[in-house]
Parts: sequence; C-alpha cells; structure tokens
Amino acid sequence: MTRTVRILGTHGVPAAYGGFETAAEQIGLFLVERGWRVVVYCQAEGRGPITYDTWRGIERVTIPEHREGWLGTSAFDWTSIRHAIQHDDVCLTFGYNTGVFNILQRVKRIPNVINMDGMEWTRRRWGIPRQAILLANERFASLFGHHLIADHPEIERYLARWARRSRISMITYGAHAVTEAPPGPVEAMGLTPGGYLTVICRPIPENSLLEIVEAFSAKPRERTLVVLGNLDAATDDYHRQVLAAASDEVVFPGAIYDPEVVQALRFHSLAYVHGHTVGGTNPSLVEAMAAGNPVIAHDNVYNRWVAGPGQRYFTNAQDLAAQFDELLAPRDVPHAGLPSGDVLHADGGHTDVLHTDVLHQMHDAARVRHAEEFTWEHVAGQYEAVLARFHAGLMHRA
Repeated sequence: MTRTVRILGTHGVPAAYGGFETAAEQIGLFLVERGWRVVVYCQAEGRGPITYDTWRGIERVTIPEHREGWLGTSAFDWTSIRHAIQHDDVCLTFGYNTGVFNILQRVKRIPNVINMDGMEWTRRRWGIPRQAILLANERFASLFGHHLIADHPEIERYLARWARRSRISMITYGAHAVTEAPPGPVEAMGLTPGGYLTVICRPIPENSLLEIVEAFSAKPRERTLVVLGNLDAATDDYHRQVLAAASDEVVFPGAIYDPEVVQALRFHSLAYVHGHTVGGTNPSLVEAMAAGNPVIAHDNVYNRWVAGPGQRYFTNAQDLAAQFDELLAPRDVPHAGLPSGDVLHADGGHTDVLHTDVLHQMHDAARVRHAEEFTWEHVAGQYEAVLARFHAGLMHRA
C-alpha cells in the first residue's frame, strides 16, 4: 500500500514565500522519490472552489482565500485541516499559529507531526495581544500534536518543559550546497564578486539590522554591504533609523525573491552577516553556509550551534565594528592561485586579500558544518523516519 502524507501549514508548493514553503517542497520531493504519495495544501488568493493538480509528482490541493493577514491564514488552515481529516493519512503540519485547530486531528485519531517553529510568540514585533495568541496556540499544538519537531537543540529543550522527550524529535532546516553560480546577476546589480558582504533579514530590531549598519558604516570599508529586505522609511521609524545610519557603502536593493539571483549573491559574497537574536535554526543562515559564506553572527545559543565554532560572533555594534576592522583590513600579497569562488579580488599580478587565511578557514568550516547537519537529504531522511513510524501505526490500527 502506498504511504501517504498530507502537508499543511504552508502557502504551498512550489516555494515562493519562505522557509516553511521551501521545507514542504524539498521534503515533499524527497518523499515522492522514495515512493510516498505526497499531498500539499496550497493557499491561493480570491474566491472559488477547491482545485486539484499535480506539480513534480506532488499532489496539490489549492484552497482560495479572499481574506488577508491572520484572518485569511486562519481560515485557510481551518479548511485545510477539515479536508485532511476526511482521509486516514498521516499529517505533517508546519507551524503552530493555529494550533487550536489541531484538536480535529486528535479527535479523529489522525496522526499529526508538527514542526513547532522557533518560539514565534517571543518576537516583540507582534505586540502583546498577538504574542498571547501565539503562546496559547503553541501550547495547544504541543498538546494536540502526536509528535513535535524541534529545529534546534534549544527548541527541543524548551518543548521538553511540557512534552515528553519521546514525543519530540530534533530535525533541523536544510539547504542544497551551492558550489557554483554565474556572476551575471551580481554584476547586473553593480556589485563586484567577492567585493561585498550580505545581510538577508526582515528589518526589525530583533535581527540587529541597525547595529550591523552602524558597525559597517563606522568607517570607510572599501567594500559594500548589501542589505536584502523591504524598508519603508515613510511608515516605519526603525527603518528610518537604519537608512539614516547607512554610509554610501551600504546598499538596499529591497527584498529579492528570485532564487537564482539570491543564490548568486550568496555564492559571490565575501561574508554573510547574521543578526538574528531569537528563534531556532534560521533558514537564511543555513543557506549562507551552504554557499560557503564565512559567517559573522550575533552571539547567542541559536546561532552558535548552527554556525559552529569556526565562525565569528558579535554582541553589539562596537564588537561587530571591531570584527569588520580585522576581517576587512586589506593587504597586498602575490596571487596564490586559489580556486575561483574564494574570497579575493584579482588585480593584475597581485590580489587584494582581506585576511584570506582567516576567511578561507571560515569558508571551509561553513562547508563542513553544512555537510554534516544541514543537507536536505539528511533532513528529509529524518522526517521520513518519523512519518514512516506513524504510517506503520495507522496500518497496524487498520
């Protein structure tokens, strides 16, 4: 009998929004190759009937929803769950934002494996009322879910406060290794491969964007800091502060969703600066490591476990400025014939090297750390093991 899993809680496939959609896509494609029947619930704008089609072997159930924001997401989740429980299949749910609805699977005895995200309720940007709603739904999901996925050891310890360890598996986020990328998209943005650093984040205080921009702008760097993310100075005071703090060497191209452009930006980046202070395993950090980026990250338990001891860490703007001072201090050395894609910029018979030895060590450490923990083959294989166990339980019950 074909094993079936129904994936809920995302906007659907192909991925076009964020980490959960990418996870649904990559895990779904992996399972299809392994002989599973994979059904993904997809949200579409507007009104109309539920439609059905197939994308790369994944069956899609597309549910139109005309409402926006949390109300639309909640309505979509409610409809998805009601549809899913009509079938005696294992469910894989990403996120707990509507965890109270998961009581339907529990009542119907439908096994539901829930990825519990990264303590979303702690994010200050939601405000107290929404934080309270998220916290309540986190508890509901922990109670109603048959098995919980933590994407980081710290999240696993957090969940174990009220869920048995036997109900929790620690499975991280994944990314495919990027070993080459054309420089064209980078050059089209007026950037020089190896001549810039990247930041990819929501421009909110908990992602330390203001500190990053202040540190980089403290003095001329002779390099560019590229900040990907939408900033609106007209309506957001924090965005105004970030833009006001930026030197001429900081550029803001906005949010870029084209995966080929983002991949090229990562691959040809001198280093990746990661300011996230809360949450579990961050997809953007994993994807930077998959591209071999040296990482300069905010110093906290989440980032240190993901990036490992081979990277650099900072606690405030002054600390980060000192890291930039050290790593971006140029010195001329003879061209060493290093492989293309490494962090150096050729100029005639010499190379302007920015502590090439240190940055190469960070590059190599990022590659090793990604390969040992964060490949999609490893991550999706762990998901399959959990889902197979619950599918076997369904067969035994039948």
